Amino acid sequence: MFNLLILLLLTALTGTVQADIQTILKQADNYRLPQDTVQVETTVVLYKKGKLDKERQYSVYIKPGRRSLVIFNSAVERGQKVLMLDDKFWMIMQKSRRPIRITPMQKLLGEASTGDIATMTWSEDYDGKISQKVLINQIPCLKLDLHSIRKGTTYARIELYVAQDGFWPVAANLYVASGKLAKRAYFSLGDVNGQVNAMTLLDKIQRQRKTVIRYLSMTPREIPDKFYNPMYLVRNRISVK
Repeated sequence: MFNLLILLLLTALTGTVQADIQTILKQADNYRLPQDTVQVETTVVLYKKGKLDKERQYSVYIKPGRRSLVIFNSAVERGQKVLMLDDKFWMIMQKSRRPIRITPMQKLLGEASTGDIATMTWSEDYDGKISQKVLINQIPCLKLDLHSIRKGTTYARIELYVAQDGFWPVAANLYVASGKLAKRAYFSLGDVNGQVNAMTLLDKIQRQRKTVIRYLSMTPREIPDKFYNPMYLVRNRISVK
């Protein structure tokens, strides 16, 4: 009788969660990107053996329809841009006559890739189910087993841990198409606005490396649609600040 009750409870849980998985993902997304059209000022910091190694600054301009424009602001990279349109990514170099097709896994600094900077939502790219309840850093969490539903996602599979209270993202295991665990991510919430203000990426191969992506500000902002044309970016200097 006891085993039957456990089975019924697990069945009920699975059915309920399966229906609500997108609701949970959208709520988790809201902690990372509260508006659809926004300018995100970002700093990426690389640590090696616990010591600061490099730091870079980026401005990210996000619009609905999976459109992101990343402007490189650091002196050593100034003039470079990354454009994401749906599932396609381009790198625009300062003196290049053509945009260069890249993948979302193209590295920017340390473990931060173009996809980590340009893409800040899960609900548009993944589906899945809740598999269990766990504790992460003493926080009661739901473990979401997610699989990609689009071609151009950065990761083929994600184990995402969201807080049971509020569904804010706590941690994630990020897997590439080969099935290999590439990175482990931890998310931090700001004290003032309750939004995610940092993502820490741990390299699962070179274990003495840590990359921290800090979201310094998020400001509602409109950008002309022409700025999301790769050939326009090649031919024109733009100022979107």
